[in-house]
Amino acid sequence: MSNPSIRKSPAPFTIPRLSYRVWKVWHRNFDVFTKTIAVNFLPSLLEPILYLLAFGYGLGGFIPSIRGQSYIAFIAPALVAISVMNGSFFECTFASFVRMYFQKTFDAIVATPVSVEEVVAGELLWGATRATINTTIVLAVVAAFGLISSPLFLLVIPFAFFGGLMFASMAMCFTSVAPNIDFFNFPSFLFLTPMFFLCGTFFPLTSLPVAAQGIATAVLPLTHVVNITRGLLTGHLEPILGLNPTVLIAVSLVWIIAVTLFFFVLSINLMKKRLTG
Repeated sequence: MSNPSIRKSPAPFTIPRLSYRVWKVWHRNFDVFTKTIAVNFLPSLLEPILYLLAFGYGLGGFIPSIRGQSYIAFIAPALVAISVMNGSFFECTFASFVRMYFQKTFDAIVATPVSVEEVVAGELLWGATRATINTTIVLAVVAAFGLISSPLFLLVIPFAFFGGLMFASMAMCFTSVAPNIDFFNFPSFLFLTPMFFLCGTFFPLTSLPVAAQGIATAVLPLTHVVNITRGLLTGHLEPILGLNPTVLIAVSLVWIIAVTLFFFVLSINLMKKRLTG
């Protein structure tokens, strides 16, 4: 006969129970953001301008064209995609760790009817929102430089939310195992930096060996964000691994949806284990 006083350990991977209270957590972070909006707005505005001037016009002056495009027009969609990655990833690593460990914000919220799962889900949605805000600013800069050639460019804004949710979920997995804030130097340099350079951002992915193209497509999430962003801003894509642009976009969308669902659930489970273990 089982002893009722013995608690069963939670399953390692369970579907979280969420309610409308998730948006209470999101709204709390949004309120804090609006109070420091000037500090948050300027880096997102100035960074793409510097990249476009230094790489687009500076380095681009030595590169005649890439697949019929000027170099600055080639890197512009990549800068938008990078803003999706950075906006959400840093929000759900450094910022979430500060709220969890130093400010004890998570403990304060959990003392209310909001559950641990809802706190983490609210953080993830806020990370996706930060990605959307940053992307909108960068998109405006790219438009001001006259580097948009497709009427579908506005679809980048809703897409940024879902791409941001993917990176936010991955980031929260790192946060769930971080012993201290310095730990985030590892994913920053070993995860983000390779994607920054090797996902078709500053040169065509087809310039790499076929094996490297396959690894970038199968493993590195920024590759798929760059593919879709470039397609929406320019209206065309070069074939990668022999896939035509339509198939490539479909593959990227399916990849992002599958990976986002997996890491969204996993990150909530890992954070729940850390906060209640």
